[in-house]
Amino acid sequence: MATGEYASLDEVRAAIDRIDGEIVRLLGERSACVAQVPRFKATPEDVQAPARVEQVIARVRALAAEHGADPDLVERLYRTMIAGFIEYELRVIARR
Repeated sequence: MATGEYASLDEVRAAIDRIDGEIVRLLGERSACVAQVPRFKATPEDVQAPARVEQVIARVRALAAEHGADPDLVERLYRTMIAGFIEYELRVIARR
């Protein structure tokens, strides 16, 4: 969703806080989905799935460009997030 001009720094900060709330809510939703993934993967190789990672990166880079975000920044954020989720999945599989 595009935003207009803000009249003050406080308004910008309030908008950022609202957006952060949505981002964190969506990360929670994504986390809940990721928590289901280890049920369908048997090995660390299944978890790491480099082809799938690159597919996700290509998709989010395109979405970033479509929505006026910096594709390089979005890629860095997603690679960090994906690495964290992979670590989680590997821990789950290792406990089996």
